[in-house]
Amino acid sequence: MDGAETPPMAERQSLRFLLLYALAAAGGAVAYVPFLTILLPVRVQGMGGGEDEVSILAYAAFAGAIAASLANVGFGWLSDRTGARRPWIIAGMILSGVMLVSMREAQNGRSLIALIVLWQIALNMMLAPLAAWAGDCVPDQQKGMLGGLLSFSPALGALSGALVTWPDLAGADTRLILVALSVFAMVIPILAFGRPRSMTHLMVSNPVSQARPRVQRKQVASMWLARLLVQIAEATLFAYLLYWLQSIEDGFGDNEAATIFAAVLSISVPLAMIAGRWSDRIDRPLRPLVICAGLGSVGLLIMAIAVDLVSAVAGYVVFGLAIGVFLSLHTSQTLRILPRPGTRGRDLGIFNLTNTMPSLVMPWLTIALVPTFGFGALFLLLAALAMTACALLLAIEGLAA
Repeated sequence: MDGAETPPMAERQSLRFLLLYALAAAGGAVAYVPFLTILLPVRVQGMGGGEDEVSILAYAAFAGAIAASLANVGFGWLSDRTGARRPWIIAGMILSGVMLVSMREAQNGRSLIALIVLWQIALNMMLAPLAAWAGDCVPDQQKGMLGGLLSFSPALGALSGALVTWPDLAGADTRLILVALSVFAMVIPILAFGRPRSMTHLMVSNPVSQARPRVQRKQVASMWLARLLVQIAEATLFAYLLYWLQSIEDGFGDNEAATIFAAVLSISVPLAMIAGRWSDRIDRPLRPLVICAGLGSVGLLIMAIAVDLVSAVAGYVVFGLAIGVFLSLHTSQTLRILPRPGTRGRDLGIFNLTNTMPSLVMPWLTIALVPTFGFGALFLLLAALAMTACALLLAIEGLAA
């Protein structure tokens, strides 16, 4: 793929590329985490006009997820066909930044949702080839290190939300500009200075997986479904964390929610690196995923019965830490089990549906349960989904041996 140096193939990728790639991946998280978790709900609240805030968020999540799903598969496929990742990353970075800043012009729910759709298309023009680029350049013996470095992405995404919402730092419109500039600052370095070593062996199919196609298909399908179930729970908290905490304690601020979100994800970074090394040492790559899915279910149960802010935050901490580790390590495993380099971008786009499809399900679960039964009933359902993922991974753990 493009951006590779011409010297002979090296067995290990340069540390410079790994670090800059981790920074760029974190830039991808910064591009959407603060907006979807904090800035979008606040912007909807500021519109007024009698429009139902929860419904606007639900429809925005639904339309945005459809656009993101199609765009991620499409641009991943285009980067495969063109044999180039960097031009798509550059174009997507610029266009998504422009669309994000354009959110300032939205005057009602319809115009906001339309802009979100366009923004999601542009954003995935950057994210899809960026994800595939790691598969092109990082060999299996460094996938563990890559997984640990990728755990910084959600933490930095959440931290950016806490920073841009810092009291008196910037107004609602200026916050959007700050986010766009932050993304540019984090993605541009790998485009300018990454220069990955050529890894020609990563551009041919894995003979081991070709010899065991049925086992591989079952493993891929099970991993896909388990992540989908966990992501439904994560996406719900991602969208409605602020509203839920405000329903427990009046006056709970957006910066307080962003700070909690950032703190949990920051702590999950060293935990993910420790868990990854532990799984390598015991040769059980799925064991941390099983444990984390189970702990995520426990956290949701605590949240379902929470009656005050302390118990609510405690439940979210358990859930957030477990799921943060789960998603980071799951991403690294995904790069291992997709062995066809000629369709790597497209296949990762299909796997990315586990990230976007929950947004198609989550709004309707919320609308169906919360107005009548409250958030507690919703969290009980999500706990059941997380426990199902735990059981599914436990059943297929032997396939990864």
